[in-house]
Amino acid sequence: QVQLVESGGGLVQAGGSLRLSCAASGRSLSTYVMGWFRQAPGKEREFVARISRGGRTTNYADSVKGRFTISRDNAKNTVYLQMNSLKPEDTAVYYCAADNSGWSNEGADYEYWGQGTQVTVSS
Repeated sequence: QVQLVESGGGLVQAGGSLRLSCAASGRSLSTYVMGWFRQAPGKEREFVARISRGGRTTNYADSVKGRFTISRDNAKNTVYLQMNSLKPEDTAVYYCAADNSGWSNEGADYEYWGQGTQVTVSS
């Protein structure tokens, strides 16, 4: 079992930055592809970014490409999401998730999920 805990969310003005962290316990994250997803009120959960087990390969949703950066520190068992140039449409609950079966941007393929952290971007 893997327990994931997100932190770093908050209220920020448009154009600002936030750095989300996802700390894991229970097992090493090094064997998992890690992803970030988000869900805005009244909307379905959507893929944001993913990172390979070793951290060399990343992939982003078009809506965040060039503004968000996913990274990981396997020694610290932590994954990060640096969010710059935030927009009001980035407002959502952000979740990190772990997938040990492949390379997917579908939430259904991820086995473990955190509880989420709220990000609110004011205009």
